[in-house]
Amino acid sequence: MSADDKRLFETALRWNREGARVAIATVAKTWGSAPRRQGAHLIVREDGLFEGSVSGGCVEGDVITEAAEVIAGAAPKWLHYGVADAAAWEVGLACGGEIEVLLQPLAPGGFAPDLARRVLDTQQRGRELTLFTDASGVTHDRDSGDARLKRLYSPPLELLLTGAVHISQALAPMARMLGFAVKIVDPRGSFASAERFAGFAVDGRWPDEAFADWKPGPASAVAVLTHDPKLDDPALIAALRSDAFYIAALGSRRTHAARLERLAEAGFEETQLARIHGPAGLPIGAANPPEIALSVAAQMIAAWRGR
Repeated sequence: MSADDKRLFETALRWNREGARVAIATVAKTWGSAPRRQGAHLIVREDGLFEGSVSGGCVEGDVITEAAEVIAGAAPKWLHYGVADAAAWEVGLACGGEIEVLLQPLAPGGFAPDLARRVLDTQQRGRELTLFTDASGVTHDRDSGDARLKRLYSPPLELLLTGAVHISQALAPMARMLGFAVKIVDPRGSFASAERFAGFAVDGRWPDEAFADWKPGPASAVAVLTHDPKLDDPALIAALRSDAFYIAALGSRRTHAARLERLAEAGFEETQLARIHGPAGLPIGAANPPEIALSVAAQMIAAWRGR
């Protein structure tokens, strides 16, 4: 779940608690060069105040107008906008794409407030939740086999870095810019100085202690970057025992082969070890720490988007 989704659900529930009627719009399907991805949300209050986006500004005006009927008591609506429709030009979707938008009241018979609260609660606990919307536009927490829309809500993305090294100095701000919360562990005091990582707290514990508290989950990426088995191996062991979507380890192919042997001796099977990207990063010919950081960040995003 992105920080934007979290903010929208919190805002919608606050409006609801304050007594306002609310509609929630969701991108249900896209074709071509649609400006927002499937699952993007926009919320509309009964007085027309809105937050979020379903098209980057192209069709919001029309969606808000249609939302007034849903807020007033009409059934949920499935709206379609595309370049083949005259309406597309009227509302501004002239970029070559098509989108389908679901409009629901934030109420039973649409998107129930209890479900919105459950989304936030599940996210806070670091777990995932999939919701299913049937053809009538009602959202459920179970798939009855006739879902027209499925929406996965993941916890916030995080990157767990082992090693306060030069590559981490470039990768940490890069990952933060991409929407990841960044945690760094390194018990070596000279590496973990505040001057080297302005704006980031470096955990001075051993990786096994830090990972026991961090508890990586399905929205966690793990990168071990020290070249030191005493630090890298405990972090990899914790990552392999978790649902982390991305695990990477720095080092040459020879170093990685030796690493896999040690982990196999620790009881991990070949299928488990195959989860480790090693050497870390996409093969872009990276020649310095910032370029290596870029290759790792790109591989991390590819793993997340390819889930």
